[in-house]
Amino acid sequence: MQRADPEPTHPDDLVISRLVKAPRRTVWRTWTEPKLLVEWFCPKPWTTELKAFDLRPGGGFHTLMRGPDGGVSDNPGCFLEIVQLERLVFTTQLGADWRPQTSWMPLTAVISLADEGEHTRYVARVMHPDRATRDRHEELGFFEGWNTCIAQLEEFARTLR
Repeated sequence: MQRADPEPTHPDDLVISRLVKAPRRTVWRTWTEPKLLVEWFCPKPWTTELKAFDLRPGGGFHTLMRGPDGGVSDNPGCFLEIVQLERLVFTTQLGADWRPQTSWMPLTAVISLADEGEHTRYVARVMHPDRATRDRHEELGFFEGWNTCIAQLEEFARTLR
């Protein structure tokens, strides 16, 4: 697990940078094809249901995660930016078609992908509205949870070659 931010950042951000041992095109597919995304998106044994996945700026991105103990994490949001094979940006502070909403965990995530040899440099920058929200997200297990998901993504991506 790498916790260090690869570049200067805002104090309300949490950042993970990892080398994913899979081609960038494959990593992109795991993020942009709904049937692939649900395979790795939350830490197992939790499962992910996509309630909305409209891959366009302003398109809905709504995940519903369910735990084996009955826990639920409902995360409606929307895509803000899609740069083919390079970057996905989404937020929980807006719903589909840019509708303002209140979120239990307000954030904007920037997922950046770049070639690093035959592998992919994967950077997840998660921006929060304030330090308290950032700290709460970290205390809830941001690094452990997101790193687990990235490892699951990597393992799954290797099966898609």
